[in-house]
Amino acid sequence: MASQPPEGVSAPEDGSLPESVTAGAHERNFGVYLHVPYCRVRCGYCDFNTYTASELRGAKRENYAGEAVHEVRLAGDVMRRVGLPERKVSTVFFGGGTPTLLPGEQLAEMLHAVRDEWGLADGAEVSIEANPDTVTPQLLETLAAAGFTRVSMGMQSAVPHVLATLDRTHEPAMVPKAVDMVKEAGLQVSLDLIYGTPGESLEDWRTSLETAIACAPDHLSAYALIVEQGTKLARQIRRGEVAQPDDDLHAAMYELADGMLQAAGYEWYEISNWARADELRSRHNLSYWTGEDWWAIGPGAHSHIGGVRWWNVKHPAAYAERIARDVSPAHQRELLTAEDQRIESIMLESRLRTGARISQLEEAGKSEVASLIAEGLIDGKAAIAGRIVPTLRGRLLSDTVVHRLLQ
Repeated sequence: MASQPPEGVSAPEDGSLPESVTAGAHERNFGVYLHVPYCRVRCGYCDFNTYTASELRGAKRENYAGEAVHEVRLAGDVMRRVGLPERKVSTVFFGGGTPTLLPGEQLAEMLHAVRDEWGLADGAEVSIEANPDTVTPQLLETLAAAGFTRVSMGMQSAVPHVLATLDRTHEPAMVPKAVDMVKEAGLQVSLDLIYGTPGESLEDWRTSLETAIACAPDHLSAYALIVEQGTKLARQIRRGEVAQPDDDLHAAMYELADGMLQAAGYEWYEISNWARADELRSRHNLSYWTGEDWWAIGPGAHSHIGGVRWWNVKHPAAYAERIARDVSPAHQRELLTAEDQRIESIMLESRLRTGARISQLEEAGKSEVASLIAEGLIDGKAAIAGRIVPTLRGRLLSDTVVHRLLQ
């Protein structure tokens, strides 16, 4: 959850939604995101809405599960009042922060509240983010028994000096051990990697990829480091203490990742994501990219239901105060127009292997399709079938592709 939300209008204290959200709702999947905003230390590159113990200013971590459960109940009330159809939850995602800093019993309590309020669909995907140094067999046993199905592990790198630059607290050797523990608990495992850290060489990145592949996870994510304003890393770069990430090196790292992952049996399905099989893709993240409905629980969490997007108050203390008063924690919201939704659909779905629909493009965008094919940026066969699917080169230049499609 990025720390700076967009500008919006004030959300009503009761959290009520406009009746427009019910249109077509029965055709959309419904997911739940639960934000756990706690970290042991603040990583230098991180701009997410997270807090260390010294930053809580009166909020109590031990109370958080109960507060989140209360918001789940408020969410159910809002959905019933507006007349949304009953839908079981298709995907649940516990993100952060580091959700696994909470006791397993509290995480299970939060998941049980989701199940009690809406029910879980058959085969529901239930994911949780974890750092390698927060995983234990006992915790994983508790999560598996509660109904969790998937762990997304923040590996980031296998090279000590890269981890140090990122302020990560785990040792590289912890990752294979943690992955083995997840597998032994009967859960799927995904590894998250970051490339382009200042001082990271192409060979460093190769080492991280080799280490990740050797763990044989079900799914891998690889994200280019983005230097966010206001972070420790941004200040270090501004002072000349570390080098600015290099775009050409980023491109070389992405090409290396795609080649090595494909050779190891992983197929890309979104620009930054690869999976061993279709059924091992992150269905929750796909719901974001394809415009489904989700309710996000917790401080600063962003929700989307039927073209209405809103975000909660950011600080855990402000969130707890709202919950204690039985008031919606929603802070501001925006109502997306049909044009907003069309543009977002093209921007997001053109990042997917399944592609964006050419039929969504205006005439100026459609006129670009032939030249994008000729320049090797989108797949010609997919275009004939009516979809915009980026080639490897198109993935590297995704912003250019989207800009031309939307002109």
